[in-house]
Amino acid sequence: MARLNVNPTRMELSRLKKQLGTATRGHKLLKDKQDELMRRFIRLIKKNNQLRIEVEQELTIALADFVLANATLNEVFIEELVAIPADEVTLDVIEKNRMNVTVPIMNFHYDETIVEAPLNYGYLNSNAELDSAFDKISTILPTLLELAEVEKTCQLMAAEIEKTRRRVNALEYMTIPQLEETIYYIQMKLEENERSDITRLIKIKNRGSHT
Repeated sequence: MARLNVNPTRMELSRLKKQLGTATRGHKLLKDKQDELMRRFIRLIKKNNQLRIEVEQELTIALADFVLANATLNEVFIEELVAIPADEVTLDVIEKNRMNVTVPIMNFHYDETIVEAPLNYGYLNSNAELDSAFDKISTILPTLLELAEVEKTCQLMAAEIEKTRRRVNALEYMTIPQLEETIYYIQMKLEENERSDITRLIKIKNRGSHT
């Protein structure tokens, strides 16, 4: 590790020692932050995986039902059903700071009765597969919206963890070792200068006693 290019003076030594203290404290704080971010991230990832599995399972079944319905029903009838949205979903995003990470709190607004009665259409023209497909898609809507919020939060936290990790590594493997090596160099240089001064004084004293 290359030491810093500084003058080996006591003033510089004092300054570098203070800088080392600040860097060491900063490293500890960042390491604690990284550990806490990882703890929260792992908890969120577990929740994200659980929600994703639930959503994918329901959507897979819904898609299979829809494919069967599409094969047996008049295609024009299905197109008319989905041409106009049954309900409108609006979104309010509130930003919240969590350990210096700005994460979104997503508030979705929609008519909750759509979960119980997703589409208003005549069941005589339909079949069980189409009814089941729409029911499952509508029922899974709240979970799907929650998954969107959790996934976005996971992405932002992952980015912050990586940024914090780089700062921790920079302090641990570059800044702190450089400061320590430079401080050691200055201390050795000052001690060497002190020994040289003592040796010179002894020589001067000895010359004075011989005259």
